[in-house]
Amino acid sequence: MPRATRNRMSARIGRTRGNNNGGGKLRSYPAPKQLAPPTDLKPAEVRAVVEAVNPLVADAFALYVKTKNFHWHIASSHYRDFHLLLDEQAASILESIDPLAERVRRIGGQTIRSIGHIGQLQTIQDENREFIPADEMIQELIKDNRHIAEQQRAAIDVCDEHRDKPTGNLLQDILDQTEKRIWFLYEVSTGGRNER
Repeated sequence: MPRATRNRMSARIGRTRGNNNGGGKLRSYPAPKQLAPPTDLKPAEVRAVVEAVNPLVADAFALYVKTKNFHWHIASSHYRDFHLLLDEQAASILESIDPLAERVRRIGGQTIRSIGHIGQLQTIQDENREFIPADEMIQELIKDNRHIAEQQRAAIDVCDEHRDKPTGNLLQDILDQTEKRIWFLYEVSTGGRNER
């Protein structure tokens, strides 16, 4: 991870510490006894899966907000098409969050508990500029979705290595949706260049 990214993440974690009622990084494993359903997975297997999946949940929240931001603030001669596409993509991202979080809980971990917790785990950078040209928005979403696809593939490998096929299978379905978003964004980004 580049030093600038680590510094931004450290600064963000520092800002969230006062809001998490614990004064440090929020834990996701082990879950309190009251929240730990029985599982045949070994504790180390659960921990590995939880640590691979929770950042995906955080990144999905971050990408959902960024996609909605662009949906609300796009300015283009193709406004209606972009506005509708980004709304559809945001809905797809939002739909992926609950099943992933529930998988974490089902195997005995804890998942996202607050905006601060998202901030601790997310690797997708927030976008707060007042105006971004439409083509830059599309390129940024392509980059972020590709990043998430890479993280999803890595998490699938972790699940497979730690005997959690159901979570891996769920991630494969979510990865398919991520790749579909990338495909649509890429095609939009080519504009009239493909026309002859």
